[in-house]
Amino acid sequence: MTRALRKAGVPLRARGAGRPRPVRRAGDPPDLPRRLRELYVDGGLGSPQIAAILGMPERTVRDRLRRYGILARTRGKWNREDRATASAAELRTLYAERGLTAAETGQRLGMSANTVLRSAHALGLPVRVGGVVPRPGPEEIELVSALYADPLVDAVLTVHDVPRVPPGGPIAARFPRPVPLTTPLVKDLYWECGVGLNHIELLTGQAAETVRAFMRRSGIPLRQAGGRTPFVRRWHTRPTLTFPVPTRLSSAAARDHPERLPPTLAASHCPDRGPDEDAGYFDPSEGSKYPAGYRQPGPPSPSPL
Repeated sequence: MTRALRKAGVPLRARGAGRPRPVRRAGDPPDLPRRLRELYVDGGLGSPQIAAILGMPERTVRDRLRRYGILARTRGKWNREDRATASAAELRTLYAERGLTAAETGQRLGMSANTVLRSAHALGLPVRVGGVVPRPGPEEIELVSALYADPLVDAVLTVHDVPRVPPGGPIAARFPRPVPLTTPLVKDLYWECGVGLNHIELLTGQAAETVRAFMRRSGIPLRQAGGRTPFVRRWHTRPTLTFPVPTRLSSAAARDHPERLPPTLAASHCPDRGPDEDAGYFDPSEGSKYPAGYRQPGPPSPSPL
């Protein structure tokens, strides 16, 4: 083609003189990491808004967030960072001093009753113990402190090297990096200690729905819905937590590090158990090894002929 054009006397353009090309970026501005942290972390803006402010594609914004080590926020039911929360001053005024219910407090603040209770627990405020049937025992609970004071929960956290983070803010502030979930840790907390998904959220910084999804993937069964958790029943019966704990942990970490266990747990630990075996939950006040509705995971039973 070039030879034919030359023979015909058609002038040729210089090489590389095609359509205009966009000017390539010389590199990121030196203050880009700081601006991304201000906009994304401090300002709570999303990547589309940051892209409009900085004049770069949204995909580039997400790429730079990963490059500069800025953790992305979770979304939906797994949300940790920008979930709705109530302030400590509002909760003290409405819930504690005026005695409004969680639902009434939520109506005043424009949020659900569950959000009010979740915020109160995370902030370490005393929450009134509800229930349809009145039961003897304390009328308020500071949930995070009660969880850390429980000998079963304390032993599990010690064995798995889970840090104790005092209450005082939402989980994203208490746990900037949530505790990684493992099958032994979740099984020990849920079945051995009898805590609930929201309790595991307060102990690990992982959203309750994240814990639920992890249990589903790991094949860890859930208790039947409804009623108080075994941990709350145990705390409500003996809030001082002075009773002996005749139980043992199911994870391999307990066998590998018996020096981390309290003497009662170290003495009762069974060395011949498998690393993934689940001992279930033992309630000293009720004498039952498994809560009602629990079924040991295993191969499905053959169908009748």
